[in-house]
Amino acid sequence: MIELIKYVVESFAEKPDEIEYDIKDSGKEVEVTITLADSDMGKVIGRQGKIAKALRTLVRAGSQKENKKYNIEIKERGEKE
Repeated sequence: MIELIKYVVESFAEKPDEIEYDIKDSGKEVEVTITLADSDMGKVIGRQGKIAKALRTLVRAGSQKENKKYNIEIKERGEKE
């Protein structure tokens, strides 16, 4: 599932080499934090968040086989937690 997330995000980003993934797997839940360059934020999230929503929908559908819940958070580089 992580490969799918990386593929989709890197397809839209102009600077895929600057993307950072922080993955925390705690059994049934997986927290994925994606940190992007500020110039890629709009491209990856999309207008009105359509690309981010589609990514979350794809992951939710695909993760049912794994019996895990994926939480995806998209952050801008330098943004505080």
